[in-house]
Amino acid sequence: MDLILIAAVALFASFLTFFSGFGLGTLLLPAFVVFFDVPVAVALTAVVHFANNLFKLVLVGKHADRDVVFRFGVPALAAAFVGSAFLVRLAGAEGWLTYSLAGREFSITPLKLTIGVLMLGFALMDLLPRLRRISVPPKYLPLGGLLSGFFGGLSGHQGALRSAFLIKCGLTREGFIATGVIIACMVDVARLTVYTESFLALEWRTHGLPLAAGVAAALAGALAGKRLLPKVTIPAIQQLVGVLLLLVSLGLIAGLI
Repeated sequence: MDLILIAAVALFASFLTFFSGFGLGTLLLPAFVVFFDVPVAVALTAVVHFANNLFKLVLVGKHADRDVVFRFGVPALAAAFVGSAFLVRLAGAEGWLTYSLAGREFSITPLKLTIGVLMLGFALMDLLPRLRRISVPPKYLPLGGLLSGFFGGLSGHQGALRSAFLIKCGLTREGFIATGVIIACMVDVARLTVYTESFLALEWRTHGLPLAAGVAAALAGALAGKRLLPKVTIPAIQQLVGVLLLLVSLGLIAGLI
């Protein structure tokens, strides 16, 4: 039953990105967090995110702006290694507070608190129109790369920051998408290089099949959405998803998840 539930949640979260306007990583991370430890959930999200971006890279990669990729992507790549290493360090830190609720023990850890706060902040950036309209002049591209890469390595949340810095670069629609995809792939490569430790620490006899089912279902949802639907945003669904994201982030912060 758990295997079917994991696959169904991952498939639905991935497919839902084409209705809600939220990024794939933004929805998949909280879905995986419900079933797996936070470091494993972040690593799993990176695998699906990378596979999905490779698919898009084949379709639109030729339209990327090389100058923007260099100025933004190279700092992002370097910072992603730092952010990923910081995640691993947080994963090994002891809990700050343990408490009991309804006969169960919960723990507030540095990792859950950090990921929860980031998830909360970036969910608001995707949800609130005023925050979505934030843009930064092109001269700050290297700084944007550092920030986007670091947070991408730490929690996988990189799209909102990346868009805020690329939107003023005068790129065509195809160029904006392709440039973002290449940069996202660079960050994902750095993340997966560091996250390897999370996979090696797994008990594969217990976790292998659920992990494979979750990744396969999420990727299938992303590919199905691309083939069957245009990229549309339905406000009611976006608001519902936003509320669910906020609830998951608060659950992490409080140590309930």
